[in-house]
Amino acid sequence: MTPNHPTAKRLSKDDRRAQLLDTGLDMVREEGTDNLTLGRLAERAGVSKPIAYAHFATRSGLLVALYQRLDQLQIEVLQQALADAPRRLEEIAQVIARAYVDCYLKAGPELVAIAAALKGDSDMEATHQELVDGYVRLYAKALAPYAQTSGAALLLRCVAINGAGEALMREMLAGRIGASTAVGALSSAIAALATAPKAGRATRRPSRP
Repeated sequence: MTPNHPTAKRLSKDDRRAQLLDTGLDMVREEGTDNLTLGRLAERAGVSKPIAYAHFATRSGLLVALYQRLDQLQIEVLQQALADAPRRLEEIAQVIARAYVDCYLKAGPELVAIAAALKGDSDMEATHQELVDGYVRLYAKALAPYAQTSGAALLLRCVAINGAGEALMREMLAGRIGASTAVGALSSAIAALATAPKAGRATRRPSRP
């Protein structure tokens, strides 16, 4: 009997997973997520359905893996950019802001489509929080030499940086601001949050007679 798919080149498990993820991302870019199934992924990649199921188990598992793949690529770019940046706060803030915006320019539609397809999925929610935590730690490490706070307080400011980035990206993707405006606003917010003085205890107002 003639197989319904071409004979797949034998790859290592990691290489096969990478091939399937690359194929899946191509499909999302070309067609969106509505018709993305493990069966169609297998057909497009030239492998049997059991191979696709062995790697991802479910459609949700595939979508989560695709989201992680896009995010990991951006983390690697950011890490390299931070390593190459001059040791000045303004430069560090600019690198973080530019990487954040570039991520959405390059993969924003795919990230949004995948996140929308996984809305309400508990695995995706946990994955998203894990990825956000990773960015927060990365920002904190890069900003620590210039920040007026440290430890948990600095991490909290980096949570605010991430939130500011998400809000600006919504504005950019909606066409209300351009990329350069988003980079400028986010880099300014990063620098301001890093150098803001520690919050002191609020002075208690005297009670009225």
